[in-house]
Amino acid sequence: MYLQYDELRPFLVLAEELHFRKAAERPFVSQPALSKQIQRLEEKIGGPLFARTRCKVALTEAGRVLIPLAEKLARESRFAFDSARAAVEGRASTLRIGFGIASVSAVLPRTILRFRRGNPLVELQMRDMSTPSQIAALLDDKIDIGIVRLPVAHTELDTRPLFSDRLVAATPRSVPYKSSEGLACLRDRPFICLPRSVSETFHDHVSDLCRRAGFTPRVVQEASELFTILNLIRAGLGVSLVPSSALRMHVPGVRFHDLHMPEAQWSIGVVWNKLAEKSELIARFAATIRSVVRSS
Repeated sequence: MYLQYDELRPFLVLAEELHFRKAAERPFVSQPALSKQIQRLEEKIGGPLFARTRCKVALTEAGRVLIPLAEKLARESRFAFDSARAAVEGRASTLRIGFGIASVSAVLPRTILRFRRGNPLVELQMRDMSTPSQIAALLDDKIDIGIVRLPVAHTELDTRPLFSDRLVAATPRSVPYKSSEGLACLRDRPFICLPRSVSETFHDHVSDLCRRAGFTPRVVQEASELFTILNLIRAGLGVSLVPSSALRMHVPGVRFHDLHMPEAQWSIGVVWNKLAEKSELIARFAATIRSVVRSS
């Protein structure tokens, strides 16, 4: 047997007023109705909560014990209602976000900061995933929105373009880069690459550009983080193809070279399931990241 908030509300009012008529006026019920509500509560508890005389109403020990517990239940009830209402309105919930290597250093950190300022009740869960993994997770309802390479060929998903990025060559300062030859001038250099297990699309893009330049890259080291790749290049262990957004990491000792290849460019966008329950929250995040991109 449990006490409900609706049962305790009349008790809290009467405990504050200690006067049946005044207490009955507050919840807009008659005094007899209030008396019956208190009586039913006392029967449920098994003892009196108030000591009544013709001139005075006072709390019993049971009543004094019940007050802080009833107040706590009232606060939790209001919090539950407010949280549910906020979730319905897209102001509270958990938003699961997938992202990939190209989006990390570009716009995502500023987007998170701006979104949190406007949506303090929303918990953000971040997952570093390749584009194919994000697509699968969206279809399986394991994430709510993703930041991926476009295009996305799934009718169940909706997309919005954000910005374009491109691959550039990253070399140690000691390694010459002949712009007249382009990427082909690195054919004999050891390469440091992102593993295909981390991002199939990125890995395949690098391999395709090298093939177009007439060679297969000789991979001597793989690293799962872009910052790690840049520092390995700085140490002179090899060269790499990285997103142009890597320039913002400002790793000393690394030079970047434009490939002057149209195929080096790709589009990045946000994607979500058209039937997602959190549509308002997803739309708010998508609008935030697009705003950040426009202001960049």
